[in-house]
Amino acid sequence: MSAKEIINQLEALGDPDIAEHSQRFFKTGKGQYGEGDVFIGIRVPVLRKQVKQFLSVDLKDVTQLLESPIHEVRLFALLLLAERYKKAGATEQEAIFNLYKAHTLRVNNWDLVDSSAPYIVGAYLQQKDKSLLYEWVVSSSLWERRIAIVATFHFIRNNQFDDTLKLSEMLLQDKEDLMHKAVGWMLREVGKRDESTLKTFLKQHYQVMPRTMLRYAIEKFPETERKSYLQGLI
Repeated sequence: MSAKEIINQLEALGDPDIAEHSQRFFKTGKGQYGEGDVFIGIRVPVLRKQVKQFLSVDLKDVTQLLESPIHEVRLFALLLLAERYKKAGATEQEAIFNLYKAHTLRVNNWDLVDSSAPYIVGAYLQQKDKSLLYEWVVSSSLWERRIAIVATFHFIRNNQFDDTLKLSEMLLQDKEDLMHKAVGWMLREVGKRDESTLKTFLKQHYQVMPRTMLRYAIEKFPETERKSYLQGLI
Protein backbone atom coordinates (compact mmCIF):
# COMPACT_ATOMS: atom_id res chain seq x y z
CA MET A 1 0.00 0.00 0.00
CA SER A 2 1.32 3.46 -0.89
CA ALA A 3 1.94 6.31 1.55
CA LYS A 4 -1.04 8.19 0.13
CA GLU A 5 -3.37 5.24 0.69
CA ILE A 6 -2.13 4.84 4.25
CA ILE A 7 -2.66 8.52 4.96
CA ASN A 8 -6.18 8.31 3.57
CA GLN A 9 -6.91 5.33 5.81
CA LEU A 10 -5.52 7.10 8.87
CA GLU A 11 -7.46 10.28 8.15
CA ALA A 12 -10.65 8.23 8.09
CA LEU A 13 -9.91 7.20 11.70
CA GLY A 14 -9.56 10.77 12.93
CA ASP A 15 -11.77 12.26 15.63
CA PRO A 16 -12.15 16.09 15.75
CA ASP A 17 -12.71 16.12 19.52
CA ILE A 18 -9.54 14.10 20.17
CA ALA A 19 -7.68 16.32 17.70
CA GLU A 20 -8.75 19.46 19.56
CA HIS A 21 -7.59 18.03 22.87
CA SER A 22 -4.27 16.91 21.35
CA GLN A 23 -3.63 20.38 19.92
CA ARG A 24 -3.76 21.74 23.48
CA PHE A 25 -1.99 18.82 25.17
CA PHE A 26 0.98 18.88 22.80
CA LYS A 27 1.36 22.67 23.03
CA THR A 28 0.81 23.65 19.40
CA GLY A 29 0.10 27.32 20.05
CA LYS A 30 2.31 30.20 18.96
CA GLY A 31 5.63 30.14 20.75
CA GLN A 32 5.02 26.72 22.30
CA TYR A 33 7.23 23.69 21.71
CA GLY A 34 4.77 22.07 19.28
CA GLU A 35 3.86 25.24 17.43
CA GLY A 36 2.05 24.58 14.18
CA ASP A 37 1.75 20.81 14.55
CA VAL A 38 -1.42 19.36 13.02
CA PHE A 39 -3.52 16.65 14.67
CA ILE A 40 -6.40 14.62 13.27
CA GLY A 41 -7.28 12.82 16.49
CA ILE A 42 -6.14 9.17 16.61
CA ARG A 43 -5.27 7.45 19.88
CA VAL A 44 -1.95 5.58 20.10
CA PRO A 45 -3.54 2.10 20.55
CA VAL A 46 -5.46 2.64 17.32
CA LEU A 47 -2.25 3.61 15.53
CA ARG A 48 -0.44 0.55 16.85
CA LYS A 49 -3.22 -1.65 15.54
CA GLN A 50 -2.81 -0.07 12.12
CA VAL A 51 0.96 -0.59 12.22
CA LYS A 52 0.44 -4.36 12.41
CA GLN A 53 -1.36 -4.24 9.08
CA PHE A 54 1.38 -2.36 7.22
CA LEU A 55 4.69 -3.74 8.45
CA SER A 56 5.80 -4.62 4.93
CA VAL A 57 5.43 -1.08 3.57
CA ASP A 58 8.39 0.05 1.47
CA LEU A 59 10.79 2.36 3.31
CA LYS A 60 10.35 4.93 0.54
CA ASP A 61 6.71 5.18 1.51
CA VAL A 62 7.64 5.41 5.19
CA THR A 63 9.85 8.36 4.27
CA GLN A 64 6.83 10.11 2.77
CA LEU A 65 4.86 9.40 5.93
CA LEU A 66 7.60 10.96 8.06
CA GLU A 67 7.42 14.08 5.95
CA SER A 68 3.69 14.50 6.58
CA PRO A 69 2.50 17.63 8.41
CA ILE A 70 0.07 15.42 10.36
CA HIS A 71 1.38 14.39 13.77
CA GLU A 72 -0.34 11.02 13.87
CA VAL A 73 0.98 10.09 10.44
CA ARG A 74 4.54 10.78 11.58
CA LEU A 75 3.89 8.83 14.79
CA PHE A 76 2.52 5.94 12.74
CA ALA A 77 5.70 5.96 10.64
CA LEU A 78 7.92 5.93 13.72
CA LEU A 79 5.96 3.16 15.43
CA LEU A 80 6.19 1.14 12.22
CA LEU A 81 9.96 1.69 11.98
CA ALA A 82 10.46 0.70 15.61
CA GLU A 83 8.45 -2.47 15.12
CA ARG A 84 10.23 -3.29 11.87
CA TYR A 85 13.61 -2.73 13.48
CA LYS A 86 13.01 -5.44 16.09
CA LYS A 87 12.46 -8.07 13.41
CA ALA A 88 14.91 -6.85 10.78
CA GLY A 89 18.30 -8.19 9.76
CA ALA A 90 21.44 -6.07 10.06
CA THR A 91 21.13 -4.52 6.59
CA GLU A 92 17.56 -3.35 7.10
CA GLN A 93 18.30 -2.18 10.63
CA GLU A 94 21.03 0.05 9.24
CA ALA A 95 18.63 1.38 6.60
CA ILE A 96 16.02 2.15 9.25
CA PHE A 97 18.58 3.91 11.43
CA ASN A 98 19.86 5.99 8.51
CA LEU A 99 16.30 6.93 7.56
CA TYR A 100 15.64 8.04 11.12
CA LYS A 101 18.92 9.98 11.33
CA ALA A 102 18.08 11.84 8.12
CA HIS A 103 14.66 12.86 9.44
CA THR A 104 15.23 13.96 13.03
CA LEU A 105 13.59 17.29 12.21
CA ARG A 106 10.35 15.35 11.66
CA VAL A 107 10.67 13.64 15.06
CA ASN A 108 9.50 16.89 16.57
CA ASN A 109 7.46 16.28 19.68
CA TRP A 110 8.16 14.39 22.88
CA ASP A 111 5.86 11.45 22.12
CA LEU A 112 7.48 10.98 18.73
CA VAL A 113 10.92 10.91 20.34
CA ASP A 114 9.99 8.68 23.24
CA SER A 115 8.25 6.05 21.11
CA SER A 116 11.16 5.70 18.72
CA ALA A 117 14.57 6.84 19.97
CA PRO A 118 15.33 3.91 22.33
CA TYR A 119 14.05 1.32 19.88
CA ILE A 120 15.90 2.57 16.81
CA VAL A 121 18.76 4.89 17.77
CA GLY A 122 19.57 3.24 21.08
CA ALA A 123 19.24 -0.26 19.71
CA TYR A 124 21.43 0.50 16.71
CA LEU A 125 24.19 2.30 18.63
CA GLN A 126 24.41 0.00 21.62
CA GLN A 127 27.49 -1.82 20.36
CA LYS A 128 28.72 0.99 18.10
CA ASP A 129 30.40 4.36 18.31
CA LYS A 130 28.06 6.74 20.13
CA SER A 131 29.58 10.06 19.07
CA LEU A 132 26.38 10.96 17.24
CA LEU A 133 24.58 11.20 20.59
CA TYR A 134 27.18 13.69 21.78
CA GLU A 135 26.61 15.76 18.63
CA TRP A 136 22.86 15.75 19.13
CA VAL A 137 23.05 16.55 22.84
CA VAL A 138 24.51 19.99 22.02
CA SER A 139 22.18 20.58 19.07
CA SER A 140 20.08 23.75 18.90
CA SER A 141 17.14 21.41 18.28
CA LEU A 142 15.28 20.49 21.46
CA TRP A 143 14.19 17.27 19.79
CA GLU A 144 17.67 16.13 18.80
CA ARG A 145 18.81 16.75 22.37
CA ARG A 146 15.87 14.71 23.64
CA ILE A 147 16.60 11.92 21.14
CA ALA A 148 20.17 11.80 22.45
CA ILE A 149 19.24 11.23 26.10
CA VAL A 150 16.12 9.11 25.57
CA ALA A 151 17.98 6.81 23.16
CA THR A 152 20.08 5.74 26.14
CA PHE A 153 17.03 4.06 27.65
CA HIS A 154 18.03 1.07 25.53
CA PHE A 155 21.51 1.09 27.11
CA ILE A 156 20.00 1.40 30.59
CA ARG A 157 17.83 -1.65 29.98
CA ASN A 158 21.05 -3.51 29.24
CA ASN A 159 22.70 -2.19 32.42
CA GLN A 160 24.97 0.22 30.57
CA PHE A 161 24.81 3.58 32.35
CA ASP A 162 27.94 5.53 31.38
CA ASP A 163 26.51 7.37 28.38
CA THR A 164 23.31 8.26 30.22
CA LEU A 165 25.34 9.80 33.03
CA LYS A 166 27.72 11.68 30.71
CA LEU A 167 24.88 13.07 28.60
CA SER A 168 22.87 13.95 31.71
CA GLU A 169 25.83 15.94 33.03
CA MET A 170 26.02 17.81 29.72
CA LEU A 171 22.32 18.67 30.00
CA LEU A 172 22.34 20.03 33.55
CA GLN A 173 22.17 23.60 32.25
CA ASP A 174 19.60 22.95 29.51
CA LYS A 175 16.85 25.60 29.57
CA GLU A 176 13.95 23.42 28.39
CA ASP A 177 11.58 21.83 30.89
CA LEU A 178 11.01 18.93 28.49
CA MET A 179 14.71 18.16 28.74
CA HIS A 180 14.67 18.38 32.53
CA LYS A 181 11.90 15.78 32.53
CA ALA A 182 13.70 13.52 30.04
CA VAL A 183 17.00 13.60 31.92
CA GLY A 184 15.29 13.03 35.26
CA TRP A 185 13.37 10.12 33.77
CA MET A 186 16.54 8.47 32.46
CA LEU A 187 18.33 8.97 35.78
CA ARG A 188 15.37 7.43 37.59
CA GLU A 189 15.61 4.41 35.28
CA VAL A 190 19.30 4.09 36.13
CA GLY A 191 18.39 4.20 39.81
CA LYS A 192 15.84 1.42 39.43
CA ARG A 193 18.68 -0.85 38.33
CA ASP A 194 21.59 0.55 40.32
CA GLU A 195 20.64 2.91 43.12
CA SER A 196 24.23 3.50 44.19
CA THR A 197 25.18 4.74 40.72
CA LEU A 198 22.29 7.21 40.75
CA LYS A 199 23.15 8.41 44.24
CA THR A 200 26.78 8.93 43.29
CA PHE A 201 25.62 11.14 40.40
CA LEU A 202 23.17 12.99 42.63
CA LYS A 203 25.77 13.62 45.32
CA GLN A 204 27.85 15.46 42.77
CA HIS A 205 25.09 17.33 40.98
CA TYR A 206 21.80 17.47 42.87
CA GLN A 207 22.33 20.98 44.24
CA VAL A 208 22.63 22.45 40.74
CA MET A 209 20.10 20.25 38.93
CA PRO A 210 16.91 21.91 37.71
CA ARG A 211 14.15 21.20 40.22
CA THR A 212 12.04 19.20 37.77
CA MET A 213 15.01 17.05 36.79
CA LEU A 214 15.76 16.29 40.43
CA ARG A 215 12.13 15.49 41.25
CA TYR A 216 11.92 13.02 38.39
CA ALA A 217 15.24 11.41 39.29
CA ILE A 218 14.33 10.79 42.95
CA GLU A 219 10.67 9.93 42.40
CA LYS A 220 11.10 6.35 43.64
CA PHE A 221 13.04 7.27 46.78
CA PRO A 222 11.34 7.10 50.20
CA GLU A 223 9.53 10.33 51.07
CA THR A 224 11.93 11.40 53.80
CA GLU A 225 14.89 10.92 51.48
CA ARG A 226 13.19 12.85 48.69
CA LYS A 227 12.57 15.76 51.06
CA SER A 228 16.21 15.75 52.12
CA TYR A 229 17.37 16.05 48.51
CA LEU A 230 14.84 18.76 47.75
CA GLN A 231 15.86 20.72 50.85
CA GLY A 232 19.55 20.34 50.09
CA LEU A 233 20.25 18.33 53.22
CA ILE A 234 22.08 15.34 51.71
